Amino acid sequence: MLGVTFLGTGAACPTVERNVSGLALMREGEMMLFDCGEGTQRQMMRYGVGFSFSEIFFSHYHSDHMLGVIGLFRTMGLLDRKDGVTLYGPKGAQRILAGALSVGLERTKFPVEIVEVKPGDRLKRKEYEIQVFATDHRVDTVGYALVEKDRLGRFEPELATSMGIPEGPLWGQLHRGIRVTLPDGREIGPEGLVGPARPGRTLVYSGDTRPCPGLRDAAQGADLLIHEATFGAEEAARAVETGHSTAGEAAVLARDAGVRRLVLTHISARYNRDAPELLAEATALFPATTIARDGMAVDVPFPDKTGD
Repeated sequence: MLGVTFLGTGAACPTVERNVSGLALMREGEMMLFDCGEGTQRQMMRYGVGFSFSEIFFSHYHSDHMLGVIGLFRTMGLLDRKDGVTLYGPKGAQRILAGALSVGLERTKFPVEIVEVKPGDRLKRKEYEIQVFATDHRVDTVGYALVEKDRLGRFEPELATSMGIPEGPLWGQLHRGIRVTLPDGREIGPEGLVGPARPGRTLVYSGDTRPCPGLRDAAQGADLLIHEATFGAEEAARAVETGHSTAGEAAVLARDAGVRRLVLTHISARYNRDAPELLAEATALFPATTIARDGMAVDVPFPDKTGD
């Protein structure tokens, strides 16, 4: 599975209903955090995501996106955590994040690595990579895209059975594109037994930003785009001034990039929990839009989920 739980969906000023920025991403049993605003550890407890993560990706260092790492690490230390954590962030990572972790009297008891990233970096994993792209928020900022590798094509078990190929390891080898020799001496290849490669999923997190080419390119064809929408159209000038986006601007970018689904977050405290005016503004331009709420979980299915 691939999904996200929104730990904080508010902008710089938290409200009773919205904490500041934080996002937990789960993929096939692995968890990672994107941004860690004040109170994130409490939100993680409240919404049951646990502390099993080993990586945090910071979009930038405004306090509503990173201040929560101080309390989170203190709590994990008190829980006698042993596993290490890697922190990723744009320019200034070592100075700013190491400085934050030095606050207080307790020393971090588990290993911590800090990695500075820049647009164009690709953090490769076995089945996916985290792509770092440029954003536009008046300070050193980046966005992140989780991009899965293509999956194996669909295997045809009925055809394999009709061809006399015994079920078991030979099926697995054929599925991986390996020619096999059957017990009767026949050599069989995957041709006809395995369909074309199937695309993986792409999830894009904008962080705080104006609409910009880096984000637009990263979002091309994404299955889920999580885009900030701090303001509505009536505050368009304010959005430009502060380096944020309106709901309509996010929707236009999602539409033009051909994404499957858009979720809006980083909602200003001037809007209520449901932000109906922002939703109406965005859905008029891109119907597949949702306003995030704290605790909301969103699954990202494969493009060919039906019959998968």
